Amino acid sequence: MTIKKTALDKNKLDQIVSDARRNQELREQSYRGQALKMYPWVCGRCAREFTNKNLAELTVHHRNHNHDDNPADGSNWELLCLYCHDNEHSRFEETRFGGSQATSGKSAATATHNPFADLKSMLNKK
Repeated sequence: MTIKKTALDKNKLDQIVSDARRNQELREQSYRGQALKMYPWVCGRCAREFTNKNLAELTVHHRNHNHDDNPADGSNWELLCLYCHDNEHSRFEETRFGGSQATSGKSAATATHNPFADLKSMLNKK
């Protein structure tokens, strides 16, 4: 079985390199690219540090939860790891939709049983 070697098309390789460079420039112009240039590669919650190797796990969080609010100074951005970002959005959804009793305005049921109500008299009997 012979393997047929094909000559590399120089124009095709140039096109691939050109596309890769253009895509990188577009990424750098995005708010994520701007935030990664602006802030240190550290999670704003857990302080986990990132390198080029694991940078895909670092996300840009919009502090006011409005993804269309992207000021050039980055005042609405915060770098968070995937886990902290997910936790932040979960907390926001709980408060937004009343997932917990504390945020929904309902009072929690109070306990009616007091196990230590008669403790003093029980201790005095001895």
